[in-house]
Amino acid sequence: MKDQKVILSTLWIFAVFNYLYADVFSLFFDPTAQQEALAFTQGSGFAALVFAVLMETAMAMVLLSRVLKHGANRWANILVGILHTALVAWSAIGDTPAPFYVFFATIEVACTLFIVWYAWKWTGLEVGKQQNLSSLARSNPN
Repeated sequence: MKDQKVILSTLWIFAVFNYLYADVFSLFFDPTAQQEALAFTQGSGFAALVFAVLMETAMAMVLLSRVLKHGANRWANILVGILHTALVAWSAIGDTPAPFYVFFATIEVACTLFIVWYAWKWTGLEVGKQQNLSSLARSNPN
């Protein structure tokens, strides 16, 4: 039996690694990325805080996908998945991105779209089946 919580959590781990590697590649292989990042975050540091909160939502979903109850879990995955899909797609618009960034962004969007689809299709019946099997096992000691 598939455990939807584990699958969703694992997908968020996959997404986070792709976000991190895309950022590292950008800083190492895109000569203007570091200057643009520094220029964008100059001043109040509010932009850096926004990016930190965005990254933290993906990292938090690794844990939340495992601990939230079905309804909250499902909607958190749908909403955060849509947010991350939209922001990654938006980040690829504008100046022509480096080919490696297009590669990472494509994988990130595919992953978060799959998270949204998978959470949307998650009915919760699996939870009921597991609970019924556990209660049957407790009531029948043989």
